[in-house]
Amino acid sequence: MTQFTNPLNNIKVASPCSADWDAMIGNNRQRYCGDCKLNVYNLSGMSRAEAENLIVSSEGRVCVRYFRRNDGTVITNDCPVGMQAVKMRMSRFWTATVSLMFAVFGSIGLTTYFTQSDNEEGLMGTMAVSISENATIDIQEEPTPLMGAMVYEPRENEYTAGKIANIDEVKRKIIAQHGQ
Repeated sequence: MTQFTNPLNNIKVASPCSADWDAMIGNNRQRYCGDCKLNVYNLSGMSRAEAENLIVSSEGRVCVRYFRRNDGTVITNDCPVGMQAVKMRMSRFWTATVSLMFAVFGSIGLTTYFTQSDNEEGLMGTMAVSISENATIDIQEEPTPLMGAMVYEPRENEYTAGKIANIDEVKRKIIAQHGQ
């Protein structure tokens, strides 16, 4: 019975290439090398299954780029050890960011606290107004402007009827005083 071995464990580069990966045209998984006129596949940019399928389907005749650990295993995109390193870097980044935010806001708060003048009294609370019974308050309200087409509808109501009655009474008093 034959034992299955992982194809990534048995790869070797026969003749290393000195071409610059960043100068090649393509994406993170595959780029075209202008020097040797071949596609170069980045095994470290692929998942483990994709890298194994590429090696098996090409029968070992393919130009590749990869990173190998000290123990000899090939680092792939879905490598749990690599993901742990990414998580650690992100954890450090967020810790530094939060620490910086605390420092900035803390310094703003301390600066504001120590630069306040001693003669300022900051009072907070609900305001209560106390008015004596003798006091008169003259509150003038601002007039509210009204706009629109004007319609005049004369009405005789109790208010105007009372005013007319008062005017008639005043007229009678004036005539009575001047008539004597």
